[in-house]
Amino acid sequence: MFRPTLLLTLLPLIAHAEELPAPVKAIEKQGITIIKPFEAPGGVKGWLGKYQDMGVTIYLTPDGKHAISGYMYDEEGKNLSEQVIQKEIYAPAGRELWQRLEKANWLLDGNKDAPRIIYVFADPFCPYCLQFWQQARPWVDAGKVQLRTLLVGVIKPESTGAAAAILAAADPAKTWHDYERSGGKMALTAPPSTSPEQIKTLNANQAIMDALGASATPAIYYMNTNQELQQVAGLPDNAQLESMMGSQ
Repeated sequence: MFRPTLLLTLLPLIAHAEELPAPVKAIEKQGITIIKPFEAPGGVKGWLGKYQDMGVTIYLTPDGKHAISGYMYDEEGKNLSEQVIQKEIYAPAGRELWQRLEKANWLLDGNKDAPRIIYVFADPFCPYCLQFWQQARPWVDAGKVQLRTLLVGVIKPESTGAAAAILAAADPAKTWHDYERSGGKMALTAPPSTSPEQIKTLNANQAIMDALGASATPAIYYMNTNQELQQVAGLPDNAQLESMMGSQ
């Protein structure tokens, strides 16, 4: 499951519609940023907040004199706090980042009308990116999935030049496809110098990758049936493949 990091700092903080109770204020002073109140089960009032870029929940005791920061569970052991955090913080943040991915300069692999969309950050020298590309072939070739690749340069000093060479091609998407199909052995014609436009694209891709909290490739993102952003870091296993792409 996706847990946004840097994006939480972009979330607009909701102004306190009412004065915070003293115990909640005391917790706020300890570094927790209060985002919004919510009604919790059992007549308990709660507040959503964030601490070190993680969502947190705070609960006020009925006497109004004590506040508890932590998770609330029901009689079946279900984490009710996590549900609130996911719905109110992580899911909206994920949808905002999905929109950012949609506007990025990605390379299409597959049918543009394929129903499932998967974004992947890839480095030209990343062996696991190549393996994921190969894993995805049955779904992509069947028209069920479209891969949208955002090139980055993180593996080797030469990665940026290789990524720039692909972006500089007459048809970058086809060049990336042919390069991966060759097993990364196809020679790339690097431009004499990386153009400002290519640098802009690579920097923008890296910025989105950083905002998503990813540090290695492949970093894979897709929306589940609940429209919640999901993340797979590294090479996915068979269960993860079927979850993101569906059955073959």
